[in-house]
Amino acid sequence: MLNRRSLRIKVMQSLFALQQCKEATYELCEEKISEAFAPDLNSMEVQDKALLQQQKKVALKLFAEAFAKGQSGVEHEDKKVVKAVQDALKFYKDQVKKDTDFFRKNLVVEVEKIYDHYIATLSLVTVFAELAEADKKVSHRNFVNNSWIRALKNSEALKKDALRLGRHWQNHMDEVRHWFRDVVRQDNEYLNYLDRKSPSIDDQKKFVNHLFKKVIFGKTVINDFYEEEVLRWAEDKDIVKALVEKTVKSYEPEQQTEISLHTLSLNWEDDRAFIETLYERSTNLEPHHKELIANNTRNWEVERLPLTDRIILEMSIAELLSFPNIPVKVTINEYIELAKTYSTPKSRTFINGILDVIAKELMESGEIKKSGRGLIDNK
Repeated sequence: MLNRRSLRIKVMQSLFALQQCKEATYELCEEKISEAFAPDLNSMEVQDKALLQQQKKVALKLFAEAFAKGQSGVEHEDKKVVKAVQDALKFYKDQVKKDTDFFRKNLVVEVEKIYDHYIATLSLVTVFAELAEADKKVSHRNFVNNSWIRALKNSEALKKDALRLGRHWQNHMDEVRHWFRDVVRQDNEYLNYLDRKSPSIDDQKKFVNHLFKKVIFGKTVINDFYEEEVLRWAEDKDIVKALVEKTVKSYEPEQQTEISLHTLSLNWEDDRAFIETLYERSTNLEPHHKELIANNTRNWEVERLPLTDRIILEMSIAELLSFPNIPVKVTINEYIELAKTYSTPKSRTFINGILDVIAKELMESGEIKKSGRGLIDNK
């Protein structure tokens, strides 16, 4: 099931991708300026290459200066230079807005797709069961009659969601047949399970857990397929695994009830608001809040910080300012953990020191507004 840490990771990934797009767009702007002063090879007039080179040099310098100051326009006696720079600035602004909107929408879509992968995983074992039933060379009775496999196969809710989400594997049957033949049927635990005379409920449950953990999520071509198909599978996999494990654990065959599918989030509306707000506030962090980072990085220039560290610091400030119900200490600890996992070896200590100072400054200025016992203390 989703937790706030996994949601923060999703936001961080989107912000990282957005920043990479911004850098690529900046380079594209420089290329556009260069193209504006490239000699016209189709012109019958003699091209003043020296002048064009000088104009390009001036335009690139003005663009860099205007960009650094956040200006939308420039002044210069050469109208061609002004036009080239202002066209580039406008292009950058428009493209960044498009990219920002895209990653905002895609952020929610990517989180919601985790449930799709969960349904796909549960559905996969039901397809394996159908292939096992059709195999006349070997008796797969224990597999087909496994209480959990049978419950999943008979689940109307699973069938409905698999059909609705397009997670029924019908478009990948050649691959699924290959997996069943070369992975499932070759698995030693699977073969041992088939040989059991009368598997107990505990045996059945143990086997199903093995099937998911080692065969589907293990180091097999099935997991390789997920890695190729799912952009963020490295992070999403743990959430899907947890949902699957909860599904297996909560089912009681003796009660003869339908197996329960689990939701991605206890309150998706709240979680969705959290990621959208965190993304929005992080992308629109006020200049004076960004200065807090610059002022507290000692001899480091903000631009020289590892990109992940910069994003983590900006996200943490946005969270400290935007969520009155999240304790300061929780926010700081969460971003220290993100730094430990996703950034450089020294980042954890670095982030810890900076955030502690920034949190104190924001509290002293009254910008952090928390309510409730324990929400302010960041020690």
